[in-house]
Amino acid sequence: MQYRSLSDRQRLAMLWWNQPRFMELDGIICDGSIRSGKTVAMTVGFILWAMCRFRGQTFGICGKTIESLRRNVITHLRDWVPPDLRISERRADNKLLISDGCGNTNTFYLFGGRDESSYTLVQGITLAGALLDEVALMPRSFVEQVMGRCSVQGSKLWFNCNPEGPEHWFYQEWVKEAKKQHMLRLHFTMADNLSLSDEIRTRYERMFSGVFYRRYILGEWCVANGLVYDFGEANLTDGIPDRGEYYISVDYGTLNPFSAGLWCWDGHKAVRIREYYYAGRKERRQKTDEEYYQALEQLAGGLPVRRVVVDPSAASFLETIRRHGRFPVRKAENDVLPGICLTATLLKAGKVLIHRSCTDAIREFKLYCWDEKSSTDRPVKENDHAMDEIRYFCATILGRLTRGLEHGG
Repeated sequence: MQYRSLSDRQRLAMLWWNQPRFMELDGIICDGSIRSGKTVAMTVGFILWAMCRFRGQTFGICGKTIESLRRNVITHLRDWVPPDLRISERRADNKLLISDGCGNTNTFYLFGGRDESSYTLVQGITLAGALLDEVALMPRSFVEQVMGRCSVQGSKLWFNCNPEGPEHWFYQEWVKEAKKQHMLRLHFTMADNLSLSDEIRTRYERMFSGVFYRRYILGEWCVANGLVYDFGEANLTDGIPDRGEYYISVDYGTLNPFSAGLWCWDGHKAVRIREYYYAGRKERRQKTDEEYYQALEQLAGGLPVRRVVVDPSAASFLETIRRHGRFPVRKAENDVLPGICLTATLLKAGKVLIHRSCTDAIREFKLYCWDEKSSTDRPVKENDHAMDEIRYFCATILGRLTRGLEHGG
């Protein structure tokens, strides 16, 4: 396979290990904007390096989850690598066997660094090298365990990520200290992806706002501050779709507010057409799960609600909904920062609209802000009940219906 449209930076990310001035380094770090081509260049380079430098060895390819790794990397691997490399996947074992046709086969295990317990997945294994895709999204314990397993002579580390906050441990200890860590650091922008047209690049620039624009488009490791969402008149509507699919999203609260939104997806956009919002502390009376369920019935009216998504910690309320048998119900996906990013992207793209009658949600949008005292990206835990519930809907339902808006490296 010939790569005719590589930028100088992409070519270096792919072949640095074969250049005399870099050959003695312990690895490479590629960070920067989305859609810059760093994932393709690094993955191809990692496979070429492994197959050229080792015989019969074991390597690790790591992502935030196995699912995201398969979607972003493994699915495309046969199109990316030279055709003389034969790839055999053993899905049950989460591994690839790659052969060069000359009697050499190396094994590549797939790992997901989802949470703090993930480090146990790589304990005991010996690796000749590892590629960590989206490393800034992985727990430190997992990353350090992977690094510790690369003990074969000549092993190297391959890191790639989009920027996070400037206090992130990986930025402070590896990106900023690349020279000290004996690593090559390459900073990417979308200009490095020569296959991106000006039209597509402009479309991506329109997708993001605020901190996400600075990180994903400009490639900056910057602080999250100010309002979480760029919310205004363009996100409001007086209209309600004539038809569509109906969903309800719920953030459960007893003394804290209980927020529920009724959504209509018409195939192009989702409109939050009405809401129920009850603050037990303010009203000085807690409601029971049964009372909240009756409020859901009234919110839905006679509409055919396809799914109710609920705060995953609200076990008793989930069971109440199941017991009544009217609404299919599921726990909401609750990965906060990816959910906020997706919600912001959908708002920016006009895929999420809020009806003007949803006054509590509108009020929260104007108050929901980043916690500037925190060393990590975290919204202030106030005025966030409709915000959480809207995020649940976007992350659990709408993200799948609008899959074309996803992003990556």
